[in-house]
Amino acid sequence: MTFGILYLLESLTRAFNSGVLSIQAYDLLHSSQRVSLLGTVVSGTVLTVTLFLPVLFGLTRRRWAYTLGCLLMIAGSLSLASFTLTGQIAGTMFRNIGASITSITLQLYILDHIRKSDLTTTEPLRLALSTIAWVVGPFTGVWLYQNHGPIAPQIAAIASALSLLGIFWVLRLQDGAPLKPGNMQPFNPLANVARFAQQPRLRLAWAIAFARSCFWATFFTYGPLLMIEGGLGKQFGGAMISLSQLFLLSGFLYGPIAKRIGVRGVITTCFVVISAAALFAGFAGLRMPLLAAALLLVAALAASGIDSVGAIPYLRAVRFHERQRMTAVYRTFIEFSDLIPSIIYAIALQRFDVSIVFVILGGSISTISILVWRYLPKSM
Repeated sequence: MTFGILYLLESLTRAFNSGVLSIQAYDLLHSSQRVSLLGTVVSGTVLTVTLFLPVLFGLTRRRWAYTLGCLLMIAGSLSLASFTLTGQIAGTMFRNIGASITSITLQLYILDHIRKSDLTTTEPLRLALSTIAWVVGPFTGVWLYQNHGPIAPQIAAIASALSLLGIFWVLRLQDGAPLKPGNMQPFNPLANVARFAQQPRLRLAWAIAFARSCFWATFFTYGPLLMIEGGLGKQFGGAMISLSQLFLLSGFLYGPIAKRIGVRGVITTCFVVISAAALFAGFAGLRMPLLAAALLLVAALAASGIDSVGAIPYLRAVRFHERQRMTAVYRTFIEFSDLIPSIIYAIALQRFDVSIVFVILGGSISTISILVWRYLPKSM
């Protein structure tokens, strides 16, 4: 529950901006392709910074690393509130780097305190608790943006980040607190990437997380744009995102299913559904945006299954003495899932409308489902 509460508040901070980011970028740039190019620049920068964060941390305590992450998310909201292109770039970078830091730190706490045998119970629970944030945040953020301007959703995000920071420090400072002290250790990022790449199970775990994150990055960025260009409007896009997050409650179901048929079966099945739904959503496109929205929601339901158990292959495969170094590398799946698709989409959007991104997404994810079924151990 401790980790669930922290994850809930951190998710809420990001959720208020999740639907706003692409819409605000579209309002500033007036082009889906330009939004994609902007995403490429931001993601490339965030990826570079993330890889070298451990060098900056040195021997910093985890508590201070987590605090820095929260402060960067607050700085991101302040920048986004300016409603300028410079503020959009800086704000997105600060937000994503801050989220990277808090995510790495929280995952290290989880690895220290949760037994591997309990992960099929605790991970779905943590995800399900975040449902509140992802149901309320995106629609509320877009509604605030539409009705009260770009400053309003950022005020909500800042309030959430301050609450997160306050609760974290209360938990850290109590006698007998569940979050025991730990250090962020210095290391060579490039050497860690090489070490990570040498381990097949870690590579596969990263590919699973990367594919899942590619879906959500595409859904959150281009789903609303598809609704706007299809004539359904900004608030419909925000509502679609919030509705998709109700499916996080299914995390309570995926845990028992994974215990019965295995993590491999759940992940493979979910990827197959995502692939098919995304492909057909792309084919429906701007001509049938309501059908496209329905299919994307089906894909979101399947993606919630991978959200529930998709981290388990990594958590069970990483070696105890390499947890901190490998977690920093593993976490790069988020930056890569923003960077690589945005480059591909920017090229495709030069000739096609925004629905093409979902055709590309569906075709790409189909290959991941094959890899998971072929190489993920059945016993996992």
